[in-house]
Amino acid sequence: MARSQDHRALPAGLLATAEWREACRGRDFARIFRLVKVKAGIYPSRVAALCDMTPSRVGEIMAGRRGLAHIDVIERVADGLRIPGAMLGLAHRPWEIPASSTTEEKPPELLPAAPREPQRTEAAEELDDLLALVDGRATRSTLTALRSSVQDYWRRDNAHGGATLRPAVVGHLRYVARLLDSAEAALRHDLQGVAAELARLCGWAYFDARQYSTARTYFTQALKLSHTQGDSLFMANVLSCMSLLATYDGNPSDAVALACRAQDAARAAGEQPLVMSMLHLREAFAHAALRDAQACHQAVDRSRAQYERSRGHEAEAPDWVQYFDETKLLVDTGIAYARLGEPARAEPLIAEGLRRENSDQQRGRAFHAYWLASAQLQLGKLDEACTSAGLSLDLAAAVDSPRVSGHVQELHRRMLPYAREAPVLAFEQRMREALG
Repeated sequence: MARSQDHRALPAGLLATAEWREACRGRDFARIFRLVKVKAGIYPSRVAALCDMTPSRVGEIMAGRRGLAHIDVIERVADGLRIPGAMLGLAHRPWEIPASSTTEEKPPELLPAAPREPQRTEAAEELDDLLALVDGRATRSTLTALRSSVQDYWRRDNAHGGATLRPAVVGHLRYVARLLDSAEAALRHDLQGVAAELARLCGWAYFDARQYSTARTYFTQALKLSHTQGDSLFMANVLSCMSLLATYDGNPSDAVALACRAQDAARAAGEQPLVMSMLHLREAFAHAALRDAQACHQAVDRSRAQYERSRGHEAEAPDWVQYFDETKLLVDTGIAYARLGEPARAEPLIAEGLRRENSDQQRGRAFHAYWLASAQLQLGKLDEACTSAGLSLDLAAAVDSPRVSGHVQELHRRMLPYAREAPVLAFEQRMREALG
C-alpha cells in the first residue's frame, strides 16, 4: 500500500505549469518523475517509497526503459504523489473528496473503506505468471465459454453500466493473454479475437467511467490484436469507438479522422451496409462537434442511405453492430443535430427513439433522455426540458455510469440561468436526492 500519508501535496506552481499538464495528459511518467525531482525536491528513492515501487523500477521509468500501463499502478502513483485524478484521466481520488462533518467525527478505524479495484503489485503480476504454468490449456469449449462471457458482459454493460464490470473484464483479458502464451496454433487465431473483444470491452468500460486515457490504452490494445488477426472489420469497430472517445475528449478533428479511417477499414473488408451506416453517424457526431453543418448533414445522409441498403440483410452483419437498428439510427441522428445546435430537428427524432426503445435499455434511455432535454432547453421549452431531465436522472440513478451522471450534472449547470424557475428548482432537488 502506498504510504501517501507521508506526503501532503505537490507545489501548486508545478501543477499549474504547461509542461506538467502535458506530461500528465500523456501519462509520461518519465517526465513526471523528473519534474517531481527537480521542482518538488522529491528524489527517486522517496518516489519509490510513496508509490510502493522499487527504486530500480522508478529509475528505469525515469530513464525511459520502462513505462506504466496497469491502472492500479497509475492510481498508486496518483495517490502517493498527490496528483489530482483528473490530470491523469482518472476519477477523483478519495483524498480529493472533502470529508463531511459527520464523517470526521468517526474514528478513522471505523470508516468503511472506499470500494476500488484490487491493487496489483509486481509480486501479484509475478504470481499471475506462476499460475499460468498450471492453468489448463485452451480448448474449443474454452472458446465457447469465453465468447458467452463476453456477450453477457455486453448485456450487463447495456443494462447496468460498465463501472462494476471493469475488474472482472480486466481480469478476464489477463486470463486470455495467459492462455495465448500456451495455445495451440489452431486455437490461437480465435483466442486473439476474444482478447481483442475483451480489450474493446475494457476500453468501453473505462470510457463509460470517463477515464479517457485508460480507455484509449485498451482500445489501442484491441486495435493491435485485431490488426494481428487481419480482421479489418473489427478494426473498423475499434476505430469507431476511438472516434467517439475523441469527440468526448474534446478532439473532434481527431474524431473525424478516426471515423473516416474506420470506414476505409470496413471497405477493405468488403463494405457491409449496416456497419457503414453506423460509422457515418460517428463521423456526423464529430462534424457536429466542429459545428460543420454541411459535413454533418452529408454524413447523416450517407448513414441513412447505407441503412436503407442494409434492409433485409441485417442478419449478415457482425454481432457487434446488431444494436444499430432503425430506432438507434433515429435517435443518433437526433443527437448529431442536437450537437450541431439544430434542436428543432433533433427533438422529434430523439423523442420518437425514446418512445420505441425497450425499457430494459436503461443506460441508453438515460443518455437519450439527456439529449432530448438538451434539445428542449435549446428551444426554450423549460418545463419539457426538466421533465426529460428528470427521466434521465431517474434512469441514471439506476445504472452505474459516471458518463451518464456527468451529463445530467452538465445539464443542471446549463439550467443555472433559470435557477429561480419552479421546474428547475424541483429538478435540482431531485438531483440532490438521487446523485448527492
